[in-house]
Amino acid sequence: MSAATARREPVLHALSCVIHLHSTYSDGTASVPELIAAGRAAGRDVVLLTDHDTLGAKRDGWEGWHDSLLLGVGVEVSPRHGHYLAFGLDEEIDHRGLSEAEILDAVAGAGGFGFVAHPWSIGSQMSPLLGRAHAWRGLDDTVAGIELWSLTTDIAERWRRPREAVRYMRAPERQLDGPPPHHLEQWDALCRARRVAAIGGLDAHQRGVRLRGRAFSPMPNARYFKLLGTYALLREPPTGDGEADLAALYEALREGRCYLGVDGLAPAGGFDFRGTSGAAVALMGEEHPAGSWTLRATAPREAQLVVIRDGEEIADERGAELELEATEPGVYRVEARLTVDGREQRWILSNPIYLR
Repeated sequence: MSAATARREPVLHALSCVIHLHSTYSDGTASVPELIAAGRAAGRDVVLLTDHDTLGAKRDGWEGWHDSLLLGVGVEVSPRHGHYLAFGLDEEIDHRGLSEAEILDAVAGAGGFGFVAHPWSIGSQMSPLLGRAHAWRGLDDTVAGIELWSLTTDIAERWRRPREAVRYMRAPERQLDGPPPHHLEQWDALCRARRVAAIGGLDAHQRGVRLRGRAFSPMPNARYFKLLGTYALLREPPTGDGEADLAALYEALREGRCYLGVDGLAPAGGFDFRGTSGAAVALMGEEHPAGSWTLRATAPREAQLVVIRDGEEIADERGAELELEATEPGVYRVEARLTVDGREQRWILSNPIYLR
């Protein structure tokens, strides 16, 4: 029997997630039922709530399946400087007086994991009064996950005039330029040293007011939830058991078995990136010995598919599929790009396959 015949490639099951959201439990204007409704309206499978320093929604019993939508309750650990999106916790983290490394240790010690929120935040360019920098100051070897693109934060921090903010609120789809290039450069550098899983987050607060039990906002969640998703790839289909399905979801995110999809440009579900070598299969986020590998990327529609190794573009092809023989060690990831309004934009970003 040949190695290819012996190989059993896993069938993965994608869940479309919106991550880094705030509700009335902290500083958002949406109630949890409204977040669930917005997730359904946007066609998402999962809503991951991360209110500042509170798991109140979890204690009040909101976590689990709500018909077709799974709600997970994490927490944004929010000291004055760097913030951390933590999941899998039953209690809040008392971060008073803790360093960044101590926050990571506290989350891990409580059985959780997480992603550094907006790690390269620069603060508002219009005025520090509108938003101060929330950068993570030490992305050292203890950081295993980052929010590669914090959509609202990263876009808003670039505005220099109020009219740019108004344009975004009127037509956010026109500012979906993908993660800032600096973020990608820094992530590639981190991945050359170790595995660093990346997600895309919205940092959605639905800025506005609540009057007579209703939220009024120029940035409605139902619209913004359609812009950017993180697609988690589960090894088994969801069971309908909220606790078990969240555990499987968290395992996929923690391992980097996921990709970012800018659905505001085009639906991003159905993407796949993996490698094969004899009977071995390498999935996104996994690390394997270098050797003779065949890497394959499949997109849900025709796009410019680009393979990046150690931060350098090494191959590109127009189409819905790309295959590459990888014989050199490196950190390999894929971007699918679309031409929109006459310019090329990043549409899908894979997590890497690490061939050491």
